[in-house]
Amino acid sequence: MRTDRLGLLLDQFDKARETAGTADRPQRRGIPVGAVPGCWSIRRRNEVTTPRAFGPDVWVLDQGAPEIPAGEYAEVARQAADGMTVARIAEDWSVSAERVEQVLAHTGAPEPDEVPVTTIAWRRHLHFCFAGEWEWTFGERRQEPKLLVDFTPSADLALERSWALIDRRRDHVATITEEQLGTVGFPLPVRLRARRSVRLRAVRSQLRDARPD
Repeated sequence: MRTDRLGLLLDQFDKARETAGTADRPQRRGIPVGAVPGCWSIRRRNEVTTPRAFGPDVWVLDQGAPEIPAGEYAEVARQAADGMTVARIAEDWSVSAERVEQVLAHTGAPEPDEVPVTTIAWRRHLHFCFAGEWEWTFGERRQEPKLLVDFTPSADLALERSWALIDRRRDHVATITEEQLGTVGFPLPVRLRARRSVRLRAVRSQLRDARPD
């Protein structure tokens, strides 16, 4: 096993991939999309039930209602302390201003979040995460991550596509040099780093929303 920084990173990546591959086998016969009330699902564009559905083609990932989980209350407080307005925080989390005010007014330890049901559809959101991270690190840095993945109701086809995305990312990460690994904003030139920070903020917001309901 390599002991350099990149080697350790790749070793962790490979172990996580191996574990995920084992977990994916029962996924094909596990909880189907749309099987739990309020859960994420893969639906035809003309059959979506929430305004947060996304995808570039006929089949889209239909997300549940946005929320600020208990584990992120401290992040909301930090945003307010840094000067963000309630309206801007609400926009960042895709919730109402009233919900943000409720979080900011909360005292003591928040009630733990309800344990979510991880449906196949929820797992499929990882496709656009990997696709978007590759596009904005090694690709042309042009496309919106939510429009990079053509969703499908087939678990087998979805898994096949997801492994291809994961392997592509792994192959490109393996080419990073030691100097690049320590460079903030790699591999973008300075003039594009500000643009990347805005895009990553959008991706972070999407990931915070990426919770099964």
